[in-house]
Amino acid sequence: MLFFRRPKIFCIGANKTGTTSIAKVFRNLGLKVGNQGRAEWLLLDWARKDYRPIINYCRWAEAYQDIPFSYPDTYRALDTAFPGSKFILTVRNDADEWFESLVRFHTKAIGKNRIPTADDLREFPYCYRGFLWDAMRLRYGEDESLLYDHDLYTRCYEEHNIAVQDYFKDRPGDLLVLNVAERDAMERLLTFLGYPYTGQKMPHMNSSKNR
Repeated sequence: MLFFRRPKIFCIGANKTGTTSIAKVFRNLGLKVGNQGRAEWLLLDWARKDYRPIINYCRWAEAYQDIPFSYPDTYRALDTAFPGSKFILTVRNDADEWFESLVRFHTKAIGKNRIPTADDLREFPYCYRGFLWDAMRLRYGEDESLLYDHDLYTRCYEEHNIAVQDYFKDRPGDLLVLNVAERDAMERLLTFLGYPYTGQKMPHMNSSKNR
């Protein structure tokens, strides 16, 4: 089977920070992008802090995003397993904007015209039935009363961003912090990855406002 020898590229920003748009850029550049559906099945391995299945999965493509790459500490294991990789931390203008986008996206996906409950997430048939609840409880805790709690979620979002930047603080060439909404986002992304910028526009995929 084919192994890709070029440096790996990992988008490690939280979901709803433009990660799907970044994946579109990867594909437009001709990169082999990891299958997101297969990667999401690795969530329980992440929760056990068993990064071996995640590392093995990453041998078969060049660029990756979303769960489990968007979750804390995955980047540490990947950095060790794949020296020389590039990491992209996608961010929003602020934590409140990110939180509102996440809640809006889940509300529209569930389709009940209200913020989802834990039971809604358990029953939703994405990836496997219960995946959305697993994704929330494993990231933010088991307490159903704190599902979509603003303070908890925004704190976790900010702590992840701070931890990533602290980890790479002495290696600026390995990490790009990127807000895809900024005018120069595409130029900065292509420059970071070593591709020429000729006026390309950043795609805006999977917007919760347009669903």
